[in-house]
Amino acid sequence: MKRQKEQARQQKQREKAERKSQRKQQTQEGSVDEVRELQEHAEAQAALFRIGSDETTPVEESTPLSRTGIDQ
Repeated sequence: MKRQKEQARQQKQREKAERKSQRKQQTQEGSVDEVRELQEHAEAQAALFRIGSDETTPVEESTPLSRTGIDQ
């Protein structure tokens, strides 16, 4: 009887450890997907910024120094 209880206890521990391992693996996979999405979004934003900066002149070039209040 004691042996049977001990075996059942050990089986429960193995199952619990397996579930924990599976959850950990799923969490890691989810975070990898999240990082990939963030990188893609950042690249898209950078591309949009580059497109926008090609169409306009930088503020430093379009504003004369005398208007900015900077003494030379």
